[in-house]
Amino acid sequence: MPLLVYNRPVSLPSSTGEFIERYSRLKEGAETLKSKPAIKVDPPGLLYIQQREFAATVPQDGSVSTLGTEDATTCQVVVLRHTGSGATALGHLDGSDTAMTVSKMLNTVRSLSDGSSNGRYEVHLVGGYIDEQLLSHRLTLELLEAFNSQSENIHLETYCVTELNDTMKQNVHWPVIYGIAVNVKTGEIFQATFPDRGPDEDVRAARTFLGGSMISIYDAKAEQMQIEPYEWIPFPTAEFWLQQPDHRILQYFSTSPVVEPPHFVKHLKNIFQFLTTSPEEALFPKGESRIYKKTAAGFWERIHYAT
Repeated sequence: MPLLVYNRPVSLPSSTGEFIERYSRLKEGAETLKSKPAIKVDPPGLLYIQQREFAATVPQDGSVSTLGTEDATTCQVVVLRHTGSGATALGHLDGSDTAMTVSKMLNTVRSLSDGSSNGRYEVHLVGGYIDEQLLSHRLTLELLEAFNSQSENIHLETYCVTELNDTMKQNVHWPVIYGIAVNVKTGEIFQATFPDRGPDEDVRAARTFLGGSMISIYDAKAEQMQIEPYEWIPFPTAEFWLQQPDHRILQYFSTSPVVEPPHFVKHLKNIFQFLTTSPEEALFPKGESRIYKKTAAGFWERIHYAT
């Protein structure tokens, strides 16, 4: 079944500019989203999603009420929701396994919506900008094609990507929105920043840095976050890169070095530091995932099962 805009099947474009011209009313929603200031989202109720991760849950979840992610430059954020059940997924995509990730997100939301006879699937696409390598353009087209290939009708509600998320500063293109959150109970999406990006921020970031594929990180029924096992591999030149100036790290490790947020290099250096020495204890004892659950105060706490 097709992707729909204004309740009509889309005609897939050959370029993102062509898509905007064809569905110009989408500009209104993008402008509204960009015009509102970013909201700081604190840890209670939050599930923070990193690059190459997605998560889904339902309004009845007693632990997670907000899904969010940040630092999307050439990456794009996908929010998929079923209006009947309220089941909502958010993913931070970078062009790796786009079609497979879209299918996984839809299957997860469909499973969480089992028994809900009313409602429809709605998708919100946010992020990217007019980058020199056209990475944002390619990812946007991949997303449109992937959603158009699904078995369900999916309504495109928000389209704030690439050209529509772009601004000029001193003759340089920049993304307007870097971070997005969704209120699972209401379905509202909004610009957001996140002072805390845990748990296990470095463990998760290292998985992506080492080439890990897109994964789901949350079990909505158990209300538990899980970090699946991966093989920790030392990065041979980590010590070298820890000594390099910021501009060189940006040049070699960013797809968008000019427009990265201020903390990008510090984040990378944390990963390098993590990969310099083998962890003192096994990251994944007996090959099991690292499991976290929210405390009564709303913070993640690791669960250690008896052996």
